[in-house]
Amino acid sequence: MSALEGRVDTAALPLAVGDLLAILGVLTYGMIEHATFLPERAVGVYAPFLIGWALAAMLIGAYSPGAAESAKAAVPLGLRTWVLAALIGFGLRWTPVFPGGLDAIFIAITLVLTGVLIGGLRWLYFKLLG
Repeated sequence: MSALEGRVDTAALPLAVGDLLAILGVLTYGMIEHATFLPERAVGVYAPFLIGWALAAMLIGAYSPGAAESAKAAVPLGLRTWVLAALIGFGLRWTPVFPGGLDAIFIAITLVLTGVLIGGLRWLYFKLLG
């Protein structure tokens, strides 16, 4: 029995795509807006939040059985996962290993905007599906 068995439902794959687009989209927009987007730098900007998302998604069950059944299930799971993932990402970004530093405005904008996108994309998925 693998560690993922019972924790990941393949029906939730479209949710995972939307979640990753939201996270990477906000970070990419920020780098472009601040004229700091370079492919070699982007990897270091993305990594803390992707690590955070992978850990949080497994702990919270963002893609667990039932997550892809309704917006009522999927949206809260996505938002709870994002809060934990963001905290992990901000913690990693606070270290000298990752570029960018950790300003309060970055925390606020990234936390809120990405949360809105994750919740909104999950809601839209079910609105269009049903």
